[in-house]
Amino acid sequence: MLQARLVLASQNPHKLEELRRALPGWEIDLVGRDDAPAEDGATFEENARIKARWGRAHAPPDAWAVSDDSGIEAAALGGRPGIHSARWDEDHLGRLLSELEHATDRRCRYRCVMVAIAPDGTELVAEGELEGVVAHEPRGTEGFGYDPLFVPTGETRTVAELGDAWKAAHSHRARGAAALAELLA
Repeated sequence: MLQARLVLASQNPHKLEELRRALPGWEIDLVGRDDAPAEDGATFEENARIKARWGRAHAPPDAWAVSDDSGIEAAALGGRPGIHSARWDEDHLGRLLSELEHATDRRCRYRCVMVAIAPDGTELVAEGELEGVVAHEPRGTEGFGYDPLFVPTGETRTVAELGDAWKAAHSHRARGAAALAELLA
């Protein structure tokens, strides 16, 4: 497998750690700037591309710029919050539980779309998904975002209960990173 130097176009240290765990042996750093562009695309891929192009403009000449956009899509909410997951509500867990309070369909999925741009401008797109259901109350202490509510298919515990090691191998971002690694190989 190609070992590459990657610059993650994100301000999220949790995403950096997840990506480092998913791609061991790769040199991965954050862009290290505070002027990230607005995520105003209509899809996960558009938002990831906006950030990756910004990252490419600020990355060292020999590094790939990588970005992802990801979120949770609840079936009963028509796929919301989707691309707005990170900015949906300050109390995102409370809002999701409130909106699903009377829902019998608690199916959801985490989606991640990664865009990587090579030093020569070549773009690669990889995706990862994790199916599951929304729990009735937050449980667990690891992970971040919606992890205390997300119960993956085949599990009884939330991602926050399963822990960071489980997440590093099975999350939507880990699956997207694995798909990206295959494209780079």
